[in-house]
Amino acid sequence: MDRVKVLPFKAMIISEDENFIFINKPAHYSSLDDRHADVFSIIKQAKKHNENLQLCHRLDKETSGCLVIAKNEMVYREMSMCFEHRQVEKVYHAVVNGVLSATDQKIILPLGQTSKGIAKIDMHGGKPSTTIVTTLKNYRHYSLLACKPVTGRLHQIRIHLASQNFPLAGDLTYGGKMPFLSHIKPKFKEGKWSNEEPMMKRVALHAYSIHFTLFEKQYDIIAPYPKDFAVFLKLLDKFDS
Repeated sequence: MDRVKVLPFKAMIISEDENFIFINKPAHYSSLDDRHADVFSIIKQAKKHNENLQLCHRLDKETSGCLVIAKNEMVYREMSMCFEHRQVEKVYHAVVNGVLSATDQKIILPLGQTSKGIAKIDMHGGKPSTTIVTTLKNYRHYSLLACKPVTGRLHQIRIHLASQNFPLAGDLTYGGKMPFLSHIKPKFKEGKWSNEEPMMKRVALHAYSIHFTLFEKQYDIIAPYPKDFAVFLKLLDKFDS
């Protein structure tokens, strides 16, 4: 974590009104405080900004993207009910290893987790889980997907896609491979004394948008790609199309 730049909370904000603050969470920030008292946690940064703020949901540490923060307890309770009744549509953009062509394809597999916090398909004791997948663009070796998790299980998108033999790029936990430019660029030349770095150094998953209606207002929030995700796609467009 010593290499991760501390981004001011205000710099994360992409939209705000009287009820919510919407931020674009950087990768490598924990949503909540963990046992290591992570100084980079979003909740800690939010509380410094305004002690009344409450996170309405969370994102995995490596995942970037849209995060909803309530400005008070009443708004937090109402938003929690929206999540509970599945009235919130979240769309994640993911780059996977392999060429997948899908339109609103449903992956319906029950999920559990191991004692080490790793998600797994559990046909007997797992919780019902559904992810809807649509291809946004195919490359020669990769696919850019839009993924809508109907349920919100631990690592749901990651394990669901891996179960279909399309693991996320960079997701070594669930069978993904690190994306190296040398694998797609003809006549790639590495620096004489350097080891090649991957095009993206984390799981290629970004919480792109969130949509819901509350307090007679429709919210349609989009979180732009962070630099690492955007550069990865630019390299794929140039060398893997």
